[in-house]
Amino acid sequence: MTQSTSPGLAAAAGAVELAQHLVDSSCAAIRANGGVDANQVVAYDVAHAAAAVATARASLTYGALGETEELLATAFVADVVADLIGRVAGREADWGVEAGWSAPAADFLAARRDPAALAALAGVEGPRHLGSDFELVRETFHRFAEEKVRPHAEHVHRTNGDIPEEIITGLAELGGFGLSVPEAYDGFATGGESDYMGMVVATEELSWGSLGIGGSLITRPEILTRALVYGGTEEQKKLWLPKLASAEVLAAVAVTEPDFGSDVAGIVTSATPTDGGWLINGVKTWCTFAARADVLMLLARTDPDRSVSHRGLSLFIVEKPRGDGHGFVFAQDPDDRPAGSGAGRLEGRPIDTIGYRGMHSYELSFENWFVPDANLVGGSGGLGKGFYLQMQGFENGRLQTAARALGIMQAAYEAAFSYAANRTVFGSPIGDYQLTRAKLGRMAVIIAATRQSSYHVAQLMAQGEGTLEASMLKAYVCRAAEWVTREAVQIHGGMGYAEEFPVSRYFVDARVLSIFEGADETLALKVIARRLIG
Repeated sequence: MTQSTSPGLAAAAGAVELAQHLVDSSCAAIRANGGVDANQVVAYDVAHAAAAVATARASLTYGALGETEELLATAFVADVVADLIGRVAGREADWGVEAGWSAPAADFLAARRDPAALAALAGVEGPRHLGSDFELVRETFHRFAEEKVRPHAEHVHRTNGDIPEEIITGLAELGGFGLSVPEAYDGFATGGESDYMGMVVATEELSWGSLGIGGSLITRPEILTRALVYGGTEEQKKLWLPKLASAEVLAAVAVTEPDFGSDVAGIVTSATPTDGGWLINGVKTWCTFAARADVLMLLARTDPDRSVSHRGLSLFIVEKPRGDGHGFVFAQDPDDRPAGSGAGRLEGRPIDTIGYRGMHSYELSFENWFVPDANLVGGSGGLGKGFYLQMQGFENGRLQTAARALGIMQAAYEAAFSYAANRTVFGSPIGDYQLTRAKLGRMAVIIAATRQSSYHVAQLMAQGEGTLEASMLKAYVCRAAEWVTREAVQIHGGMGYAEEFPVSRYFVDARVLSIFEGADETLALKVIARRLIG
């Protein structure tokens, strides 16, 4: 790591090492005291502490790139350490440290948590250092979000409407659906760092336009694409990947079940062998975009022996007609089914949500829905490997979700900054008050640091690493998005609670980020803490 020799950055690096020591000590204490399940409260906090420290460490590299970058990075490190002090207070023994563990960082915290210093960062836009190629990607998708997505965002949100087709076709023309499809299959992925970075940059800008009708639109085909690239047969790749890249086929993901959310290994939806294929029976829930989608990436149990757990699951591409956004029922054409197999039925019941509208989520009920053998991902070699295939698809999903959170934060920050500059209270614009400026400064700090961390994780994942780092980034930035959007609403005052201003949409949209792509508690305990402590 190349770092500046400035005293401020050196002090920040020392504070990061102090925080890392805290995380290491706490992991050892939890391990010695019975493990994660016996210490869930502390383990949950330790997972988030580790996520914050990893983000802070990534920001040090950014801080070495210039004076503005250093101010943002060191303020972020100070914010992280201050948060850790609060998490540990009164539980030092559980964390394996002594009271006063943070004393060596006291001078650094005093300098970088000074209210005036934080307030001075309001309106500071940290350079992104993307390079010309990725800057062009950013500008292209930002312009699309501004001109095509934002004009529809409020209407779709307030009416719980559907994503306009012009957004889908426009995004397809930009190549947005082919960012992860290899060039050999008519996509734009070259197998290098650009694949991950391009996806992060594009997703942030589309989410800046709207989470519900922009930022999440390319996520579903991305998940199926990666599962196919990783484990599909050559015939499946040739058939499906070009269609996904062109948006001729749009995909949804059917994994979660009513009684099995993050506990994917326990799912019970069955796929029973029949002449020429499989009959699907069961219920899936929180299947986003299921009505408009042409295919579902569906995880089902092909081995009825529940004791084999995740090793009895297989992944299918389930074809279906396009349905109405407010619910649908399909009867399968008898000509598309084996003789004597009875009727096939698929019903989609919409689940109304407080935000994240446009994509629509559904509960899906399958009754003897036929899927041909050709649509078992991986063919006969894919039997029992569905869990691993869908996890491969979801691996990048956490990085993408972090990028979606970044887009929402950036939109909320810009809205709050603009409103603060124009809203007068007690004779002055509220943007002139120190408290408002300190809030805006902290927003700028969080956005700059987490954005750079997302770039860092994208680089790791391009090298075949970074799975844990992606989980930690997702855990940190999604919680951060809740704070940023909440404070953006607060700066708007009463108007922030009104649908008249889009900041209210940012707030309810941000709330879903800590729930999907791995619920926060499950992600912290079952993924991050177990990896750190196990």
